[in-house]
Amino acid sequence: MAGIIKRKKALSVNPLKSSQTVGASLAFLGLHRAIPMMHGSQGCTAFGKVFFVRHFREPIPLQTTAMDQVSSVMGADDNIVEGLKTICEKSKPALIGLPTTGLAETQGADIRGATKTFRDKYPEYEHIKVIPVNTPDFSGCFETGYAAAVFETINILVPDAKDAGTKPGKRMRQVNILVSSALTPGDLEVLKDIVEAFGLRPVMIPDLSDSLDGHLTDDDFSPVTIGGTPITEFETLGDAIASLVIGPSMKKSGDLLNEKTGVTQYYFDHLMGLEAVDKLVMVLVDISGQEVPAKLERHRAQLQDAMLDTHFMIGQAKVGIAGDPDLLFAFSEFMLSMGAEIVAAVSPTNASIFKLSQIKEIKIGDLEDLELMAKASAAEILIGNSHLAESANRIGIPLMRVGFPQFDLLGGYQRSWIGYQASRQAVFDFANILMANNHHHEVKPYRSFLAQKPEYLIEGDEDGTAKTHAHSR
Repeated sequence: MAGIIKRKKALSVNPLKSSQTVGASLAFLGLHRAIPMMHGSQGCTAFGKVFFVRHFREPIPLQTTAMDQVSSVMGADDNIVEGLKTICEKSKPALIGLPTTGLAETQGADIRGATKTFRDKYPEYEHIKVIPVNTPDFSGCFETGYAAAVFETINILVPDAKDAGTKPGKRMRQVNILVSSALTPGDLEVLKDIVEAFGLRPVMIPDLSDSLDGHLTDDDFSPVTIGGTPITEFETLGDAIASLVIGPSMKKSGDLLNEKTGVTQYYFDHLMGLEAVDKLVMVLVDISGQEVPAKLERHRAQLQDAMLDTHFMIGQAKVGIAGDPDLLFAFSEFMLSMGAEIVAAVSPTNASIFKLSQIKEIKIGDLEDLELMAKASAAEILIGNSHLAESANRIGIPLMRVGFPQFDLLGGYQRSWIGYQASRQAVFDFANILMANNHHHEVKPYRSFLAQKPEYLIEGDEDGTAKTHAHSR
């Protein structure tokens, strides 16, 4: 169990966390024909949009209720009602996500009451789903906002089994998969391929691999998401043979889905490294009744070979890591399984999963805390998002970019980390970074003093014995 060092500073010097509002918006962006509308000022939405565009390099559909000075004091329920009406009228989405910001939460907005008012006032838009979710950015983090949005989406869109007439196992090949914010669109592609290799049909919730995977479309512009999980899929989740819940932050949503549908749940803390992927594969064997495909067995053997090739470089390497709880836990467990030592770990919030962590101490803080801890403990490499680049430069050690946002590296959003093949590439990349920067655990070449250049002069002493004297540089 990790020791938790609580925050003592009154401010964040170099912020680590992204807000809950941004995390919730990302979850909605994984649904088909959806659009998030942040309840807050235009500036709040603009900052979120900049983060998304720089990370994904794609146009991002994002709207705002545009609270101003007057509505912030007198109430902004009318902004919500008219904002929903305008989006429904002009964009015709299948779903509107309604996350709050710190401004709206401080003002005391009742987003559920405003949503009911909208339904009463504009019944012609009853077919368009609205998901209100409280995500104040003065608490929680990116991960908790994402998880809250998934929870509310399941709560509103998934019918109870007794009302919908669904039955677990009716669709013998369907597998529901709830995915954490720690997984990239590239990770979801890998996860789909693994599940489909067993003849199963995965339904991802949400599916960023279909909406934000970076592909060109025939449409010049779309005011809503292109791709993602169709809203109609939520009505069939109760017919699935099983549900996979990836990431500790998704456990609450997984419990709710199980309560509503009765479908058997399988929980995974992460899918990085040999042991974690083995667990997933054996679960899929049980669900499908099929043997492990030869392709996966070969990929597993390749990962084992990569672990043998790199353990001299990664073993006892000193690592500093910063990230939201799911990401921090996954990467730290993966590095520890390779023999590395986590000498500095920082998370923006505490989480129950840290009770299972093998890290000695986890600091609840910001990137300044990680920089000071990493410097004091002589860390050799940092793991974190692009905001950590300046800290890495000041310390003089390399940074492996993971998580959100990544704005100084192209393609970070599509990088895969889970599964046998991606884990194999991760250990190669990690070892190469260490070798390129400090030749970690490499044997230094021997140079004989007899082979030195003429700066060494041979002189004779009084009894004729030769001596070697180093010439002053």
